Amino acid sequence: MTPRRRLLTALDRGTPDRLPASVHQWQPFHLDRYLGGVSDIDAFRRFGLDASVARFPLIDRPVPDWEISVRSLDAPEGDWRSEVTVTTPSGVLSNIVGGNPVTAWQVTHLVKRPEDLEIIDRHMPVPRLDKEQLRADVSAIGEDGIVRGFVWGDQGGCWQHAACLMGSVELIMAAADDPAWVHEFLGSLWRKKERFIQESLDGAVFDAIETGGGAGSSTVISPKYHREFCLPYDRRMHDLLHALGHRVVYHTCGGMMPILELIVANGCDACETLTPPSMGGDAVPTELRRRVGDRVAMIGGLDQSEVLETGTPDDVHRHVRAMFEAYGPAGGYIASPSDHFFHVPAENLQAYADAAADCRY
Repeated sequence: MTPRRRLLTALDRGTPDRLPASVHQWQPFHLDRYLGGVSDIDAFRRFGLDASVARFPLIDRPVPDWEISVRSLDAPEGDWRSEVTVTTPSGVLSNIVGGNPVTAWQVTHLVKRPEDLEIIDRHMPVPRLDKEQLRADVSAIGEDGIVRGFVWGDQGGCWQHAACLMGSVELIMAAADDPAWVHEFLGSLWRKKERFIQESLDGAVFDAIETGGGAGSSTVISPKYHREFCLPYDRRMHDLLHALGHRVVYHTCGGMMPILELIVANGCDACETLTPPSMGGDAVPTELRRRVGDRVAMIGGLDQSEVLETGTPDDVHRHVRAMFEAYGPAGGYIASPSDHFFHVPAENLQAYADAAADCRY
């Protein structure tokens, strides 16, 4: 099988020729530091991994009532900080973002007061997908893999997007104090996402669309909160994506065991990232396979910290074989590090690819 056919077979819960093995989004820091600055697709090709590449070319719409300015701030040596200010006819929003050569983060958030929701609802613009560029990207990858896209927003899920705009702790407290306002917030974001899906994802040549996000995982919110604040919006989104012919991959980079039935109930086609306890998750491979493996495909499971980054090639081989035997006997499983990594040596990536090639159905 070609890498593309192997991945699609697993996504559709079929049995490919061997264990599909991929990576969830190569990080620029890793590509530069460890692989000589190659592109993500060339990294997949170098090791013989099955390419699952994220491509999301957007066309920003000039919006005069959403003006963004950026001001540099003092930061610790090696880091950077910037203040981002958004000026609108209804008021001003601002936040501080930071970063270093490895990654970036938010220091503060745009939404700080309940009344800031009106600014988001009235003025936050929705971009369009550049479908012509996407077709060119898909053509360049060919049979070497699949192309994954997203629903517009800081995160695909409405709750998860709101957490990026407001902060997870602040959003959780607001859900306890004023759940009606939180639903108003989520509804506003859903209307924007619905518009993006209808305008941009109809006819878009993605092989899968990633939704969800880590802020909906059970290590961040309770199953009760997930049922109330994630599931209704996720289901609506997935139904619309399915109506347009898209596969849906639901992302929970954290705990997922207490919400497995809710993940199935949202109508996704595959769940990820099967994060192990050593990475801050709670995935139990055999239980995951038993409880949901006949209803959704599964992606992830590999420990990128204690095995891929710091283990030996023999450790990697043993780990991949164990994941195959736990998740993969009936197909419907794609091996992948449970999320981003930054310091995996090249020899361990080669060991990962070689071990997967030895796991044959």
